[in-house]
Amino acid sequence: MTNAPIIDVIIPAYNEESSIGHVVMDVPKDLVRDIIVCNNASTDKTEIVASNAGATVILADKKGYGSACLKGIEFINNKSVKPDIVVFVDGDYSDHPEEMPLLVEPILKENMDLVIGSRAMGNLESGSMMPQQIFGNWLATTLIKFFYKYTFTDLGPFRAIKYQQLMDIEMSDPDFGWTVEMQVKAAKYKLKCTEVPVNYRKRIGVSKVSGTIKGTILAGHKIIWTIFKLL
Repeated sequence: MTNAPIIDVIIPAYNEESSIGHVVMDVPKDLVRDIIVCNNASTDKTEIVASNAGATVILADKKGYGSACLKGIEFINNKSVKPDIVVFVDGDYSDHPEEMPLLVEPILKENMDLVIGSRAMGNLESGSMMPQQIFGNWLATTLIKFFYKYTFTDLGPFRAIKYQQLMDIEMSDPDFGWTVEMQVKAAKYKLKCTEVPVNYRKRIGVSKVSGTIKGTILAGHKIIWTIFKLL
């Protein structure tokens, strides 16, 4: 990897007009080549706000967190010059995009393949994660450790991965299983993985997953199912 790596950022977003501008503006512009907001069939002004903030906005018309991320990967794949690193961050402003250098550093200095921003290791703002999220992350990471012998503390959405390794693991999950699929496949492919502490705050707006009972149940089921499916 060169001393000045090419870094692209993928931000899946569904009805995040109140937050997406803050996310895009806080991404360190001197660090990245392109900020790609994957507008996941939003019915609000997410596309306009993201574009005005300086992002490249693409349409991910098939609903689903993973579907939006896959659309972002497809967009990157069509570039004549591929990135060295891809960073994923949520569009709800719960992550701190300005902490992106912390995630990239282990790749540049320690040749890591995948770096997870761990909320469990960082500072959680009160109320930023629901009890069911904390328990779900603990259960999922415990199962990954037991079955795949890889230690993670979180399934945090804020993460950085080498582009080539992202291609190698062939991501496919269209919705709630996206983050755990990446970590399980990283374990199966024996990628070099690490975590760094990141801060986490209350999101702007209501979560489409943890903010509803249905979303919580569906996400929990999909995460556990994904872990066992890939064994």
